[in-house]
Amino acid sequence: MAELAAESPSRRERARADTFREIKQTARRVLVEHGVDGLALRAVAREMGMTAPALYRYFTSREDLVENVVADLYDELCDVLEAVRDAAEPATPAVQLMEVSRAFRRWATTHHAEFGLLFGSAGEDVLPAGVPTDGERPAQLAAARFGAVFAALVARIYLEHGFPVPADEDLTPGLKEQLEAWCAKLPVRLPLGVMSVFLSCWIRLYGMVCMEVFGHLRFALDDAAPMFEGELRSLGQLLGVPDEYRPPAS
Repeated sequence: MAELAAESPSRRERARADTFREIKQTARRVLVEHGVDGLALRAVAREMGMTAPALYRYFTSREDLVENVVADLYDELCDVLEAVRDAAEPATPAVQLMEVSRAFRRWATTHHAEFGLLFGSAGEDVLPAGVPTDGERPAQLAAARFGAVFAALVARIYLEHGFPVPADEDLTPGLKEQLEAWCAKLPVRLPLGVMSVFLSCWIRLYGMVCMEVFGHLRFALDDAAPMFEGELRSLGQLLGVPDEYRPPAS
């Protein structure tokens, strides 16, 4: 019993953890109400009923707070995507990929401010200047989890079914060099052509969602859903699984 008591967090540690969590939740509310530019330590402190200097006992800077909010948002989004993936029927990687893609669009179009922080130009400023990008910071780890949801499904489609990919010699030297550097960091080695196709799919999917969220399709589309479904059909053809497309549930 004494050992258990020693391992349990103290009241002070629990209170600190609660305050840490509340600050991040408050920062998210400020983000939604005032946008990325309005996400300042003073604004968060005011909402919390604290002084700005008091926040520095929990976060060393605005960048530190923003990075923790970003990590939480990525984790929230990944929880949604993984739940949808695991509930997909039939549980083939192609059907799962299409359901996950729809879930990504739904989250993005119902969380404009959060999406803007994760994927807008502000995302470039998540890490403070001079901080080494070693892939071990909270936001980087959470972003890697997000990317793995899509990459793992495309890899499974390739390994289980195969799909047409360009040969290494058909890739331009500049692209081939960059793909080699990227693939060297991945846990599973796949042909460069597979990763080239994956990037093409991601550019189409992500680009479509970004353009919708940021209002860049309004010149032509009041409702982007049919166009998005058309893109999913095209991705199915690109990945060699056109028959796996299922219309969205009503």
